[in-house]
Amino acid sequence: MEFHNKTAIVTGAGVGIGFEICGQLARQGATVFLNDIDEALCTSAAEKIRAEGGTCHPLPGDSSNKTFVESMVSTAVEQTGRLDIAIANAGITLFGDFLTYPPESLFQVLHVNIGGTFFLAQAASRQMRQQGNGGALLFTSSVTGHQAHKNLAAYSMTKAALEMLAKNLVAEVSGFGVRVNTVAPGATLTERTVSDTEYENTWSRITPMGRPASVTDIADAALFLVSDKARHITGQSLVVDGGWTATSPSPF
Repeated sequence: MEFHNKTAIVTGAGVGIGFEICGQLARQGATVFLNDIDEALCTSAAEKIRAEGGTCHPLPGDSSNKTFVESMVSTAVEQTGRLDIAIANAGITLFGDFLTYPPESLFQVLHVNIGGTFFLAQAASRQMRQQGNGGALLFTSSVTGHQAHKNLAAYSMTKAALEMLAKNLVAEVSGFGVRVNTVAPGATLTERTVSDTEYENTWSRITPMGRPASVTDIADAALFLVSDKARHITGQSLVVDGGWTATSPSPF
């Protein structure tokens, strides 16, 4: 029960990596507040975790909205008295050729991926400072924040920015006992990608370890970074990609 008596918020967690992180946290004793912008999905995801015996509360809403983010933190604290872990997992990917990429797509990606993460880190850090016993922040980055990927200029830019945000916050929040890291997944089999046999075949061929990641692979790394086992790790990014960034063959 690594996370017994801990309170965690995870955004963008209705499915995929975020949902797996919530499930693992709950199974290891945490009280989890699960966020997703899709209300029905958010509610059903929390119900699934509760059905397995975990403590999980749905918080449907837009995690890129500063007011809503602050309300999530307030709700978690009102119900449990504390906030120990905040995981900014929500993000969107809008593919597009750089030369014709529309402004509305750029600003949407910036707003969700950078804005939402920034505001959650800000609200959570204020609460953790007030508590006086610190906490852990985690941002979901991507291998595309490390290596170029065609048609993902905007998305890749935001993921690199999140890693710089984590480094910068070391200078801002370490004095309050708050740690901040990022996990950078490579190709991962989720509900969105698992049905595409070409996706799995392609990434199995070009990943040195012979397969894309599972959501469990990413969640295991995430839980390590927010656990007490990583108590002296901050400002770092952990790449979980089966070695892809070491060789970086293109999937195209």
